[in-house]
Amino acid sequence: MRDKLLVVFCCARLFAIAQPPQAETITKPLSQKEKKKRDEKLRRELESPYKIWLNVDVAYIITDEERRAFNGLSNDAERESFIEQFWLRRDPTPDTEENEFKEEHYRRIAYANERFASGIPGWKTDRGRTYIVYGPPDEIESHPSGGTYQLPQDQGGQSQAFPFETWRYRFIQGIGTNVVFEFVDQTMSGEYHITIDPNEKNALAHTPMSPQPPTTGSTSMRDEFTPLELLSKWGHAPAIKYTDLEALVTTNVRYNTLPMQVRTDFIPVTPASIYANITLQFDTKDLQFLEKDGASKATVNLYGRITTMSRRVVKVFEDVVSVEGTSQLSSVYQQTIPLPPGRYRLNIVAKDVTGGNTTTYEAALDVPQFEEEKLAASSIILADLMEPVPARRIGAGQFVIGDTKVRPRVSANFRNDEKLGIYVQLYHFAPGSIEYQITRSGTNAVVLDYSEAAGPVIEKWLPLRDLSPGSYTLRLNVSSGAGTINPSVTFTVIP
Repeated sequence: MRDKLLVVFCCARLFAIAQPPQAETITKPLSQKEKKKRDEKLRRELESPYKIWLNVDVAYIITDEERRAFNGLSNDAERESFIEQFWLRRDPTPDTEENEFKEEHYRRIAYANERFASGIPGWKTDRGRTYIVYGPPDEIESHPSGGTYQLPQDQGGQSQAFPFETWRYRFIQGIGTNVVFEFVDQTMSGEYHITIDPNEKNALAHTPMSPQPPTTGSTSMRDEFTPLELLSKWGHAPAIKYTDLEALVTTNVRYNTLPMQVRTDFIPVTPASIYANITLQFDTKDLQFLEKDGASKATVNLYGRITTMSRRVVKVFEDVVSVEGTSQLSSVYQQTIPLPPGRYRLNIVAKDVTGGNTTTYEAALDVPQFEEEKLAASSIILADLMEPVPARRIGAGQFVIGDTKVRPRVSANFRNDEKLGIYVQLYHFAPGSIEYQITRSGTNAVVLDYSEAAGPVIEKWLPLRDLSPGSYTLRLNVSSGAGTINPSVTFTVIP
């Protein structure tokens, strides 16, 4: 009986031990110090991927300016945007989805880790750094076991060498031609370090019987630069390679020495494809002309890029604007690009070839969505020229919309002795009327109110002779069986 009671008691104890502890019904609140410590730990955890990217992934190729800019960022959204821009600045083919520079960079890191590791990761070694920054050398002279080493003639004889390698590059951008790096493993551990001393690989250099090196050593690099200059350049990030106009777009640098006006109008083709008419205007007085053979000519090189908001390239265009003579007050250029509805980035760089002045432009392109069976209008284009085009040119060429050439006045500035051209396309329009109403900005005083029957395309000239100089708003009140819309646009009358 006593044994049975002992067995029951032991089973009860084991059962009690096996039960999980009961959750506390009251949670002790964290103190301010504990909360601060928790938040700081979380911040460090969140920042760690970006620190790894900065100090590992791009440690050798990020410039000092970029590093300072990255360290000054305050949130992850800014860091993500910076990283995206970092790779875009180095992409040799930004109009494709692939970034060959980025892919090659990470391939080099993987190769360095596999090939040059020696107690530390391969990317941290001097050979690994050199390979990551400059790629595979054109020639490698490798002596992994050291062995007999032939001293230079002015030292005479032979000596024993530590393991060493000599890498030669025919050309390195920013350094020069016939660039030679030498790496020596003095510890015999497989860890080679870069050296500018040609005698460092001499294992017997510091023995009593060894020949003494000359006071001024010679190296194979002396033709282009001194060893110290080479080592200094080796320790800096390489320059970013870009052509001038493309670089300005990608790095988002802004210059304002060449005035340029830009406007974008949207003309639907189908519900899924909208024409974005991007129009640029340069005033002749801002251009520099080159006199040749009795004629004056100004030339502006253009580079443009449209990307999604995530910076995926959608369209790139390059062109040349030529202005013959100074009689015309301005020069206008247009590029028509079909885009699906959505939001995009537009970047443009223009350079005056003769004067060298450059400007950049960046703006969001909000391509509208036109709904089926709902009354809608294209952009209101304020034009200084509207004329029919020959049948062979319908739908083709700059400023051509359908069978009409419509040249926008990008500045929206008109003299009061000119007429205001108005071009609008209406969609899902049933027979109806349109009211043209012009009000003076600031006072809302109506200075013109005119109505007429309307069709699906509006081409109208309005006189401005009765309008005094100032800013105005043109509103189109369109009424039809499909509904009513009231698009508007502003313009300025100048003396």
